[in-house]
Amino acid sequence: MSTTTPAPNNTTSSATQPAFSSNAVDPSFEGNEDDYGYRSVSRAAVLCSVFALMGLLSWYSPLLLILPAVALFFGLIAFGNLKRYPTELSGRPVAVVGFLIAFLTLAVCPVKHAYVYYTELPEGYERISFAALKSPVGAPDIPPMSAMELDGKMVFLKGYIHPTSLSSNSAKSFILVPDWATCCFGQQPPLTHMIEVKLTGDQFASKSLRRHSLAGKLSVRPYLKPIDGLQGVFYELEAEHFQ
Repeated sequence: MSTTTPAPNNTTSSATQPAFSSNAVDPSFEGNEDDYGYRSVSRAAVLCSVFALMGLLSWYSPLLLILPAVALFFGLIAFGNLKRYPTELSGRPVAVVGFLIAFLTLAVCPVKHAYVYYTELPEGYERISFAALKSPVGAPDIPPMSAMELDGKMVFLKGYIHPTSLSSNSAKSFILVPDWATCCFGQQPPLTHMIEVKLTGDQFASKSLRRHSLAGKLSVRPYLKPIDGLQGVFYELEAEHFQ
């Protein structure tokens, strides 16, 4: 009786052979993150737009023109980085918009502020600032000689309404201070940083955080005049112009 040797069965080996190996490498895959459609946004482009939008406030104050200037700086950095790393960074539209806003702000706002400066001074008034009224650093908080020389003169200056000095939303008198710090936080300013303002005619003042222009007769006292809620004032302005 003859014995037949079964042929090798390759079915099992072929069935158990994996159809796909996790270690197989697709030769068409280059490992570029662009294949995933992702590029990081340029931080400089974002900062350019942020500072450009903040710089729009320079329409109201020339001191804030530094903001659009900073925006232009970050815009130039963004353009350089986007050109150097085109496959890694995105955000060119953001940088372009921010750069254009900052550029137009720097082109228009200085012209506006220059026009206001040369046209706002009423005839017959002398332009002054709180710098002429403040006592020098480290000196006693009393009117300096530069302030004493302004006694009785018709002056024009700008400042902010001290929030606690208004008795109502349509007051005829208030305290004028030189900056936002004392204006917004409402603390007792230095004595030579305050002017008691009395509005004439049909003018009234209400609570506001914006800067005001005033013109009138300035009186400088060598002694303190008591004021409700404050220690007192050396300066008094009888304002004929209030804006």
